[in-house]
Amino acid sequence: MTTLASFAANLADGRSQPLADYLGQVVLVVNTASECGYTRQYQGLQELQAALAARGFTVLAFPCNQFGGQEPGSADDIAAFCQTRFGVDFPLFAKGDVNGPAASLLWQWLTGVESGHPHPVKWNFTKFLIDRKGRLVKRYEPAAEPHELLPDIEALLGG
Repeated sequence: MTTLASFAANLADGRSQPLADYLGQVVLVVNTASECGYTRQYQGLQELQAALAARGFTVLAFPCNQFGGQEPGSADDIAAFCQTRFGVDFPLFAKGDVNGPAASLLWQWLTGVESGHPHPVKWNFTKFLIDRKGRLVKRYEPAAEPHELLPDIEALLGG
């Protein structure tokens, strides 16, 4: 069975990060953009991170410029924006595609037939909830605000 642990992704600084390092945590994978109407969701994502990290939760942000060119900056620009504007301290990965032939194997898995949610990402801030065993549990479309995910996250955290 394919799980989050089957993949690695490059962090914003270019280092490869084995996603198996997140086994045992509840993970929210999000494709992000700095110039989107949903960019304000960074605040809610950071609030979830701050409130739940000690219980084994983390957000993993994957900047993407595929939707309206809303993530045009460099990795340094994106990191500076996220940290100064929203105080983001969760992992930021390298900018990349989430759909199409250049999409990473992670994103192909998240949106593929095996995922149970077999359709392309429609827009920025699509969210994927992963359980402690690395299994994809649920997909949320961009309009779902981070605080709305709290009951599902709490259920996976065991409390």
